[in-house]
Amino acid sequence: MARRILLDCDPGHDDAVAILLALASPAELELLGLCVVGGNVKLDATVLNARKLLALAGREDIPVYAGCPRPMLREMVTAEHVHGDTGLDSGSGRELPEPDTPVANQHAVSLLIDTIRQAPAGEITLVATGPLTNVAVAFAMAPDIIDRLHELVVMGGAGFEPGNITPAAEFNIFVDPHAARAVFESGVKLTMFGLDVTHQMLITPPRLKNIAENGGRVGEVVADLLDFFNQYDIGKYGWDGAPLHDPCTIAWLIDPTLFEGRAMHVAVDTNEGPSLGRTVTDWFGVTDAEPNAMVITKGDADRFFALITERLALLK
Repeated sequence: MARRILLDCDPGHDDAVAILLALASPAELELLGLCVVGGNVKLDATVLNARKLLALAGREDIPVYAGCPRPMLREMVTAEHVHGDTGLDSGSGRELPEPDTPVANQHAVSLLIDTIRQAPAGEITLVATGPLTNVAVAFAMAPDIIDRLHELVVMGGAGFEPGNITPAAEFNIFVDPHAARAVFESGVKLTMFGLDVTHQMLITPPRLKNIAENGGRVGEVVADLLDFFNQYDIGKYGWDGAPLHDPCTIAWLIDPTLFEGRAMHVAVDTNEGPSLGRTVTDWFGVTDAEPNAMVITKGDADRFFALITERLALLK
């Protein structure tokens, strides 16, 4: 039986691949809806990008819900320098198809609460690949849903890697560190995919070529998007390709043998200063704090990209 999931995201090139991977894996995952938050670009753009991706995949039956446009306490930080003005700029300049269906009337936070409450306890998995604003607000408004979730899978943070938006912080956590702290301290069953593992998933030229040549119609489009996405990070890191962050969450739900991790306590620094947004991971258990997250630290990059290519080819 397919696992029922809600995906809270801020598309974004890597969110785009996560969405398409979920849609291409119906035997393992049933995507109930896309909840969208401001993050990589502003909310109106992330919502439009989500709708365009569903149009690309021929799945406009999946509803899109607009959520929080800004962090809980801080000014908005976006990443057009990485994702382009649209949030989904492509290497060729080609744009995604315009969507036909409108945004759902319900707010994303209300949708999260209602869906989790109405489903049997333990049935819904929530995947969050953007800032955790929507999730934190939902948990604050309806704390009963925390124990009703099967689990929360988060792309965000860094245990031992440097940050990617500041020397200390990963982007999603930095954008809304107060939301992240509330979520990590909520008691929810949580799995964290941070930069420790996502920085292993590099979009190297052979992997990009394989997606373009063997990923079918959608694979060609994804390769074009990732060609743009590669440009900033290759210059930034000096690596052979950009790290593909968000799809790690979906790949793990499809095939958990791709990854390895360890339960530990994670604290989120919300103090203004150079460490704002840092996720402090207690790898050796040197504090008395109980583990509050399964932190994923290793992954098989070749199998990860093979899975993405194989599944994208199934989207006709």
